Amino acid sequence: MNRKSSLLSYRETVLRAGAWLSQNGFFGTRLGTGGNVSLRIGDTETLAVTPTSKRYDELSTDDICIVDFNETQLSGTYPPSIEIAMHIAVYRNRPDVRAIVHTHQNYASVFSVINRPVPALFEEVSLKIGPRIDIVDFAPAGSVELANQVAEKLRNGARGYIIQNHGALALGCTMEEALLNTELMEKACRIYYLALLTGNPITDLPPEQP
Repeated sequence: MNRKSSLLSYRETVLRAGAWLSQNGFFGTRLGTGGNVSLRIGDTETLAVTPTSKRYDELSTDDICIVDFNETQLSGTYPPSIEIAMHIAVYRNRPDVRAIVHTHQNYASVFSVINRPVPALFEEVSLKIGPRIDIVDFAPAGSVELANQVAEKLRNGARGYIIQNHGALALGCTMEEALLNTELMEKACRIYYLALLTGNPITDLPPEQP
């Protein structure tokens, strides 16, 4: 496969992921432009990422940006997502991560505004994401400060985070895994929210045995 064909494959994967997330309401609105998706290109210091401020149902493969780790845009019709620094920070600090999904999904957003981490609650969530979905402290969208705060939180090795008063961040070694982790995070947040409404005690998973 030549480089042009290879890049097309990465762009198509990002395009399909963005469309699926938008159609299923993970960006908070179906007609809005919030959220972003990226995929690291092999072992290179480049990534394919959605453009900024463009509706997902209007994008083509040519609109998906190719950007290097210095934030230099190599191709793409429009500028890359304003969260490009955050995506690069993840790839620099977590070699296990190959795909990133940043959403404004509803139930994760509930916990983003009450600034409360969410326990995994279920084995499938714990196995894929980690024992807890931690909160990344607020910083303005697209800022270096936010990228740095995400990078700091990555040390816990999890694959899902909630960004205070902003949204959610799901990671994966493939795009399919990042999308699954997005769903699992929303499941955990939804069930935790509903469980809290009952006023009854909530049982956490027992700690892992050494």
